[in-house]
Amino acid sequence: MTDTAITPFRIAITDAQIADLKERLTMARWPGSIAEDWSHGQPVAFVRELADQWLHHFDWRIHEARLNAYPQFTTVIDGQTIHFLHVKSPEMNAFPLILTHGWPSSVAEFLDVIGPLTDPRRHGLDPSLAFDLVIPSLPGYGWSTPLSGPGWEASRVAAAWDTLMKRLGYQRYGAQGGDGGALVGRELGILAPEGLAGTHLQQIFAFPSGAPGEMEKVTPFEMAGFANLEKFQKYSGYADIQSKRPATMGYGLVDSPVALLAWNAELFFGFEGDQDYDRDRYLAQLSIYWFTATGSSAAEFYFENARTGAGYRELPNTVPTAVAVFPDDFRSVRAFAERSTPNIVQWTEMPRGGHFAATDAPELLVEDMRRFFAQVR
Repeated sequence: MTDTAITPFRIAITDAQIADLKERLTMARWPGSIAEDWSHGQPVAFVRELADQWLHHFDWRIHEARLNAYPQFTTVIDGQTIHFLHVKSPEMNAFPLILTHGWPSSVAEFLDVIGPLTDPRRHGLDPSLAFDLVIPSLPGYGWSTPLSGPGWEASRVAAAWDTLMKRLGYQRYGAQGGDGGALVGRELGILAPEGLAGTHLQQIFAFPSGAPGEMEKVTPFEMAGFANLEKFQKYSGYADIQSKRPATMGYGLVDSPVALLAWNAELFFGFEGDQDYDRDRYLAQLSIYWFTATGSSAAEFYFENARTGAGYRELPNTVPTAVAVFPDDFRSVRAFAERSTPNIVQWTEMPRGGHFAATDAPELLVEDMRRFFAQVR
């Protein structure tokens, strides 16, 4: 195999791996219940419900088959194995688009948008704009493992994604992402590689600078979003730990399915249990982390970004950019974002949806992407 080889891949979790998971869930030791609500973390009663569903009512094979319905491949870039879905459109002149997930998500986050984006005719959308999709697993996540070494932060991933798109034969393309995917998308804009037509982000993590008059530009929608930010700052202990000591915390995440289940639930179900995410879909995402033993290596992305500031640096991104702001999420503020992203050509305050919009508001996300890339393709 050459360094640039693209190798077909298929998910094939063994029956023995599934049996091992079930045995570990059966033998789980549970902490005492300090609080019945979310004030101390994910409550025992809630986590026990999820564990019971994972053990008795969850069928991994359904989700494995759904992922395997799409072509998957691996390739090596900068010494790192990269796993990705590559779904081509039946339409002529489809526009190439790379979609990037974040933590604690995976390529499975995008399953509901693949059809409408690649085959709009079949989904009642204008077929004049269709997409060839490339959906990679971040380094250290899922089947993009093992990590080849340290240093895989958002700017390095962005450079790898440009290599991936060019390796697939795409000389002009767009990028989209949320959470960690938004960090990568913003770094792609800073890198501004030849052929990048535009980047569509679900967040730009920019904050008040203290400049006179800047708060006067904040919209009522954005002002209301500060409550989400305050909640995040109060409860996001996972971000602190993963940014500082991911390896120490990682032992529990790869050895105990219950520890992984509770840890990854923080963003999917909210710090106060106020996010209504489909539990079966959550367990599918969680199972990818469990079967690939990537709870620890995925956390390294936080450590590396904290070290360099990748994704948060106020370096100029002059590439055409769209921002889709969902209400049950970090609400980006345009006046803050424009300090380093002057070429925002589309800004949408969504009526509903949260952190995992590709799953909980896929039609809104698809419409926003189509509108943006119609302008810049």
